[in-house]
Amino acid sequence: MQHSDSQKAGSSRFRLFAPILAGATLRERLIACLGALIGIGLTGVISGYLFGQGPQLPLIVAPMGASAVLLFAVPASPLAQPWSIIGGNTISAMMGIIAAYLIHDPIIAIGVGVSLAIGAMSFTRCLHPPGGAAALTAVLGGPVVAGWGFLFPFVPVALNSCILVGLGLLFHKLSRRNYPHVVAKPAKNTHQTRDVPPPLRVGFQEEDLDSALEVLDETFDIDRADLSRLLRQVEQQAAVRSHGDIRCADVMSRDVIGIDWDAEPDHARRLLLKHNVRTLPVKDREGRLLGTVGLRELSESNGTIAQALSRPAIADAGDPALSLLPVLTDGRTHAVIVVDADRQILGLISQTDLLSAMARLLPNKNAASVSVA
Repeated sequence: MQHSDSQKAGSSRFRLFAPILAGATLRERLIACLGALIGIGLTGVISGYLFGQGPQLPLIVAPMGASAVLLFAVPASPLAQPWSIIGGNTISAMMGIIAAYLIHDPIIAIGVGVSLAIGAMSFTRCLHPPGGAAALTAVLGGPVVAGWGFLFPFVPVALNSCILVGLGLLFHKLSRRNYPHVVAKPAKNTHQTRDVPPPLRVGFQEEDLDSALEVLDETFDIDRADLSRLLRQVEQQAAVRSHGDIRCADVMSRDVIGIDWDAEPDHARRLLLKHNVRTLPVKDREGRLLGTVGLRELSESNGTIAQALSRPAIADAGDPALSLLPVLTDGRTHAVIVVDADRQILGLISQTDLLSAMARLLPNKNAASVSVA
């Protein structure tokens, strides 16, 4: 008991050091620190090289430090995207200059400047928190900012922002991080009918998400489409956790009908029709999986099977079977090929195989009613 209490005390003592952002691992934070070091340092160096380092022009404006925090620490945030950084800082600085030009009382001007900045960024879809600091800098910047007048939002604010974003794009590319953040495309009905795509027919609906956001009555720093994707991933992970004991090896077909890469297309068509399957794995001379073909791919290609190859969906024999649900319900993939480390084919899981496995997980209502009776 004492050991447990000491653990709780220790965890509460260091609670302030726990990450407050989802996915904020130590590695991610170290990458953010390195990115900010490089980004801010080079932005100052480049700006100084282009325009000199005299007192007539600030080398780099203070809001760039806050922009760097967003750009390198939370690159997936809607507030950290390229247009948010460049447009938000530039437009906000312009609002600050306008407020300072029209209002001579600095106390009133700073309030009006930040207020106008929030409104302008909202209407131009480039909301960026450091923009508020850019507006304040424009109002309270003193004779240096006043000397540049309406050019100040462009030089140095827009210049600093563009350089920082450019360096951020390069840094994230080299560190293999997704930037700018691309929101996943919504599921589409591949059959070109008005039906809702299969993955969206069960579980929560988009109107449920809207209702939940309305009830909570808060603004969250996450794109709505990302929020929907996250919740659906949570549903999938919960299903996998609940039934993770069912592995791909348990449900896969082991007598797989395949074909060699140099076989004739007509032979592939005959196999597909004879065995009533939609997907044929294609193997090389060593039996390794190269890809798959189906009747659609064969009909769209007048050449060899190698020219009709499509990229296969693959899995490991030890993977949870339910983890294949998103792949086998995307409207395009009819089977997943189970391979080993050398891409040797171990088995195949079709939509029917997975459906049969899931059916056994459902409660037997008829049996339940009989037992109650």
